[in-house]
This record gives sequence, C-alpha cells and structure tokens, in this order.
Amino acid sequence: MTRGRPREFDREEALDAAMRVFWKCGYDGATIPKLTDAMGINRPSLYAAFGNKEELFSKVLDCYRADPASYVNRAVAKPTAREAFASLLSGVIDLVTDPANPGGCLFVSASLASGDESANVRLELSARRINGENDIYKRFRRAVAEGDLPAGTDARNLAKFAATLLWGISVQSVNGSTKGELKKVAKLGLGSFDAFVKR
Repeated sequence: MTRGRPREFDREEALDAAMRVFWKCGYDGATIPKLTDAMGINRPSLYAAFGNKEELFSKVLDCYRADPASYVNRAVAKPTAREAFASLLSGVIDLVTDPANPGGCLFVSASLASGDESANVRLELSARRINGENDIYKRFRRAVAEGDLPAGTDARNLAKFAATLLWGISVQSVNGSTKGELKKVAKLGLGSFDAFVKR
C-alpha cells in the first residue's frame, strides 16, 4: 500500500494562525491570501486540509472555544454560582485585555465585521454565543436545584445577564477601555448579581 505524503505543516499551528487572522480582521476581512500567508500554506493546501473559508472558520471557532475562551468551562466548574459568575467576568477581562491577543472576543468581533454575503457565518456565531449562554444557564439552574441559589431564582435571566456583561465587556475593550475600568464594571456586575439573587 502506498503511503500518502506527510503534511508539510502543523495542523494545530495553522489553525491557531488562522484564528488570529479571523480574530483581528473579522470574517470578511480575513481574505484567503491573508490566511494562507499567516498559516504558511498555499491555497490548495488550505482547501485540501480545511475545506473552504467558511469550513475553516467553523474549525477555528472550535479551537477558540477550546482554548482562548475556555474560561467559560473553568467558570462553570466553580463550586458556587457566585464564584462562577465572578470567574466569568475575570476570565473575559483577562482574555480581551491580554496584549498577546488581537482584542475583543472572536465570537463578537467577527460577527460585527461581516457583510450580507456572510449571513451563514453570523448565524453560526449567534449559535455559538447562545451555546455559551446555555452553559451558564445550566450552571445556574443546577445551583438552584442544589440550594446554592434561592428557590425561584430565574436562572435563565441570570445567565442572560451574565452573557450580556461578557459581550459588553468585549466591545468596551475594543473601544479602548482599560483592564482597570473593566474590573470596575465587573464589580458593579457582581453587586447586581448579589442583589438579583437576594431579592
């Protein structure tokens, strides 16, 4: 049996490079030449390994959720709902203010920087954001069931509030808000969380 030619590039490194292009430029701004240049491969290799641009972007979103945005997984694993909420806020602030990152949240910024021809991409980004919100909702719903949050707490609206803060913090970081300013926003958010669950 003839063995196939080994790949001439590292798949994970190529996906990471593509992620940073999409993150910085948005979906429409991440042209194939920019992607292939960053990934260190040619156009045929990109299509052979990852499919078309939309398919590549979907794979990039998987990578983003698994690593840069993994703060959500760590947060929902915290022992209490309040710790989970606080960890979500600190996690997104660390992500969007890290100078090694392009800035903002890929799930938000790529959606804002896309035109009418990228409707499918916007739908996928919306679905990814909703999935993240659902992960938070499940955590808060479990906290209610376990008695960590008061009976009758609206876990769905609490999760929506958390997600709104996360996406808002991302946009504010792109607008130039500093880490210190965003931490003050997070402190206000935590105070609102406490008021919400104690009413």
